[in-house]
Amino acid sequence: MRSDLINRIEKANRYAGEKNRINFRSLTVDFEGTHKTHLTSLIDGEWTCTCQFFAKWGTCSHTMAMQKILGEMLPEEARTAFD
Repeated sequence: MRSDLINRIEKANRYAGEKNRINFRSLTVDFEGTHKTHLTSLIDGEWTCTCQFFAKWGTCSHTMAMQKILGEMLPEEARTAFD
């Protein structure tokens, strides 16, 4: 294997362990809920979800799960106050 590629792989492994380097600005996922798949998104620090609970309350189990999964990689305004 070429040495320049080996160096890039080593750097990628180091970056993967330094999650504070990553801050999501936008992200959209298909979240498979209990009854249906929902489109859950983060755009400019604001969460949205296509589930009925989110439409009423502005948060839901899908967005909270994403907040827990991504944790400190999220911008401050997109993090959860629920733990």
